[in-house]
Amino acid sequence: MSEKTAKANSPEAFGAFVRGLWQENAIFRQVLGMCPTLAVTGEVKSALTMGLATTFVLICSNISVSLMRNQLVGHLRILMFTLTIAAFVTIADLSLQAFLPEMSDKLGPFVPLIIVNCLIIGRAEACASRKGPVVSFMDALGMGLGFTLSLCLLGCVREILADGSIMGMVLMPESFVRWNVMKLPAGAFMTLGIMLGINNHLNRKK
Repeated sequence: MSEKTAKANSPEAFGAFVRGLWQENAIFRQVLGMCPTLAVTGEVKSALTMGLATTFVLICSNISVSLMRNQLVGHLRILMFTLTIAAFVTIADLSLQAFLPEMSDKLGPFVPLIIVNCLIIGRAEACASRKGPVVSFMDALGMGLGFTLSLCLLGCVREILADGSIMGMVLMPESFVRWNVMKLPAGAFMTLGIMLGINNHLNRKK
C-alpha cells in the first residue's frame, strides 16, 4: 500500500470504527443479532464471551472477504460469504470447547449460530466486499466492539437485578429483593425494550 493510499484510508477507517461503536450500533441502532442478544445476556460472562467470539469472526471474515473482493462473482458472493464465515465460526466454537468448556456448554448452539448472524454477513456485503483490508478491519473492529459492549450492558442490568452482583462481585445489600424474571426470556425482552426506548428518546431529544 502506498503512502498516499494509506493516508486516504486513515480517515475512512477511523470513521468506520467510530460508526460501528454507536452510530450504527448493531443492537441499539440497527436491531441486528437479536437471537444471542436475548439468549446469552443473563449474565456478563456469557455476554462478553459471545461478544468476543462474534468480534473474532467478524474481523476475520471481513478481512478475508476484502482480500478476495475482486474475485467475487455476483451470484456466488453470498455463498462465499457464508463459507468464509462458517470457517471462522468453527474455529471459534472449537477453541471455546477446548479452552473454555464450561462456557461452551453454557452458550450451547448460539456460537455455531453466529454463522447466520445478520450483522456479520451484512458487514461482508456492505463494507468488506467494497473496501480494502484496512477499512474492512476497522469497520469489523468497531462493529464487534459495539456489539460486545451492548451485550455486556444488557448483561450487567439483568445480572444485577437478578443476582444483586456482577461476575460474583456483590453490589446490592442483603435486603435487595432479586428479580428472578431477569433470568427468564421475559426479562431479556423487557430489558432490551426499555433500553431501546431510552436510546430512541435520547436520539429524538438530541
